[in-house]
Amino acid sequence: MPGMNCDLRFNTQVVVLILFSYVLFSSCSAPYWSRMFGDAQPHGSWRFISGFRRYWVSLKWFSIPASVGFAYICYQQYGHIKKRENRKIASGDPEDLIANQWQVALYRKFPMRAVSRLWGQVNNYDLPVFMRWPVIGLYSWVFSCNLAEAEIEDIKSYPNLGAFFRRQLKPDVRPVDHSAVLTSPADGYIMHHGEVVGDTVEQVKGITYDLTTFLGPNHPCSKTAITEHSSEDKRHFFHCVLYLGPGDYHSFHSPAEWTVKTRRHFPGELLSVSPSIQRIIKGLFNYNERVVLSGSWEYGFFAYAAIGASNVGSIYVDFDEELKTNISGKYIPGSFIEKLLSTTGMEGFSLTKGQKMGGFNLGSTIVLIFEAPKDFRFNVKAGDKVKFGQALGTVGNKNE
Repeated sequence: MPGMNCDLRFNTQVVVLILFSYVLFSSCSAPYWSRMFGDAQPHGSWRFISGFRRYWVSLKWFSIPASVGFAYICYQQYGHIKKRENRKIASGDPEDLIANQWQVALYRKFPMRAVSRLWGQVNNYDLPVFMRWPVIGLYSWVFSCNLAEAEIEDIKSYPNLGAFFRRQLKPDVRPVDHSAVLTSPADGYIMHHGEVVGDTVEQVKGITYDLTTFLGPNHPCSKTAITEHSSEDKRHFFHCVLYLGPGDYHSFHSPAEWTVKTRRHFPGELLSVSPSIQRIIKGLFNYNERVVLSGSWEYGFFAYAAIGASNVGSIYVDFDEELKTNISGKYIPGSFIEKLLSTTGMEGFSLTKGQKMGGFNLGSTIVLIFEAPKDFRFNVKAGDKVKFGQALGTVGNKNE
């Protein structure tokens, strides 16, 4: 049938062939076989058929719970859906992947905030020593965590999963490239990067989110501000999206020498930010809870956003003890809590390149949005695995 899934068509053919063979073998007794083929005493073929029939009759059939059968059907269907989505990705048109509004609305109805709070409590529950290796060791194996880089390599020394998520690295395993103007703030994958055009930014190629909603009002990356800057000093705005997987190092660091002046905390959903979800939900980052730190660096405006995700209800910033994320209760979508950051006698909080800023529980996403000269160039590409301290971009010949 045209349009039928090739795997489904193949499976159907196999089932029909098995049923037809069984009916044929069941109906073909020796006398019937003799009349049909004119051989009173068939040998090779009949011995094979008789043996097959005896084997079939000897099989013992057992009933299984309906839930097991349903789970198997779901697994098979998941495989078909995954192959279909992969074909869509291969087609090269991101618009084909975008979920419908009703699908997004249904997903947002899931109590992901409450689940994340519960998951955080479970993660911080101290495990008996004899349980630490099976539980934490299994997690480490599944997500390919590199314990050789951890400050504490012994799994039994971590009291719970939360402590393992927040593990620190040995001092010298992540050298910071001080020759680069911009370095990676964390371990993870580059999802997308490029120049900001208009008031929208791509979370992945072809899928965008609104910049004003993401940063909040009165930010200098608006279309008007970009036009003014471009005409005055030939500077432009750029962005970079970095995804932290569950097995990555979960602290985040300063990617440059800059000064943080304000912190905006946007309460929101805690939807998954995995690459597969980023490809199908337009404006995903604007739905989720996030902490946006804004300030300046040598080239102008600089913003650093830490985005929450499923089971990542806790985002902490080392120099902002007042910040509390994923608190219970209702919130107004788009609202935010703003705080001016300052140190003694200075407006803002100065950060050095590579300085630890905070961290996540489990994995999440970091978005950098910054002003730079026109000749700024990224030296990584989408899909690259990067590590904290690795060079991300250069300006002209400055780093050569």
